[in-house]
Amino acid sequence: MSTADTIAAIATPPGVGGIGVIRLSGHQALAIAQTLTDSTLEVGKIQFRKFHDQNGSVLDHGIVLMFKAPHSFTGEDVVELQGHGGQVLQDMLLGRVIELGARLAHHGEFSERAFHNDKLDLAQAEAIADLIESGSQAAARAAMRSLQGEFSRQVHALVEQIIKLRVFVEAALDFAEEEIDFLAESDTEQQLQSLIENSEQILQQAEQGRVLNEGMTMAIAGQPNAGKSSLLNYLAGYDAAIVTDIAGTTRDVIREHIALKGVPVKIIDTAGLRESADPVEQEGIRRAWHEIEQADVVLHLVDARKGFCRDNEKIQQRLQHAPVITVYTKADLLDEDQRKGISGNLISTKSGEGIDALIEKLTKNYTDYNHQESTFIARKRHVEALKTSLQHIRQGADIFRQTQSGELMAEDLRQAQQALNSITGEFTTEDLLGEIFSGFCIGK
Repeated sequence: MSTADTIAAIATPPGVGGIGVIRLSGHQALAIAQTLTDSTLEVGKIQFRKFHDQNGSVLDHGIVLMFKAPHSFTGEDVVELQGHGGQVLQDMLLGRVIELGARLAHHGEFSERAFHNDKLDLAQAEAIADLIESGSQAAARAAMRSLQGEFSRQVHALVEQIIKLRVFVEAALDFAEEEIDFLAESDTEQQLQSLIENSEQILQQAEQGRVLNEGMTMAIAGQPNAGKSSLLNYLAGYDAAIVTDIAGTTRDVIREHIALKGVPVKIIDTAGLRESADPVEQEGIRRAWHEIEQADVVLHLVDARKGFCRDNEKIQQRLQHAPVITVYTKADLLDEDQRKGISGNLISTKSGEGIDALIEKLTKNYTDYNHQESTFIARKRHVEALKTSLQHIRQGADIFRQTQSGELMAEDLRQAQQALNSITGEFTTEDLLGEIFSGFCIGK
């Protein structure tokens, strides 16, 4: 990313409104504003000015705000021009600013410059986009806590804990002949256990924040006619999927977005899982497995009248990637003797039996975050980085318990630290930065 250019963009949404804001950042920002207003401007003051075109005619008038580097959002010279709302007016004013030497900003370029100028770390920069796109008050509060640095503070605390242990371990490696006694007599094992516990706690919070931000993805899987589409319709509150007695009715993936006890959930209804010679049904089953393997939680539906058969065992064996809840359906069609033979989640979409208990089980880890002041927003990449770090810490701890040696453990600690640093951007590739900031709106 080139920071030599002065960038400009419309910072307010498209459409007609009382105010339209043009934002500039870069070394030419102040000079452009003074030429545009044909006046001398003072930093740190709210000033009312007319905005002129190249012929001196007035395009608009409004407020000018000027911020001198490094005391600005981006860390550069920044100007905000607050004129009247309306797309034509804003386009004319933006066009004039570009004529005077600015260029149109890319998506997220203001935030990216703030990151490069150490005004924000990467987790805080991402929280800006999450704050703007918040779908609930809880999500907005959590995003603000991340923007204020709550998530970054916890990640940095973990990194400091790892660094302290790495320094100790690598000091021991400098005295190889004494290494075993040096480490064995220390509290290294206790420090590793503390690291694991702290990592698990932050990972749990990050997973809650990710669900709050992105929604929990729940796939409904099972054999044909297990009641998958009926459950989708019940939870959605309307007939989103076709329900018949004919096996294999659902051929494609059906998605619905709902809220369960305040938790955003993406429900995915999939084709019945079975062997089939029909090429259309085969494609539906292939797509079903693809969605199931991406889900946060899987509901494995079993027709209670048929019981848990060999085909269900085959499905269950493949469901190893995510938490699986086995749900027995069609409770309204069972007699008392059949009910006694079932232990587990038993539901009926006809009578509603057992569904409240199922929803409680699905949401029990997430429903409290609306009231938690410690919840921060997180993204999938943050969760994956925390998982990678935790995996290396556990691996290093296992090696140390087995060998009481620090050489292999030191490499695992280094990789754990590197994974955590990718969250805040202390170790981040340019490709990842481009991918992250391209998802921001222009003007932010």
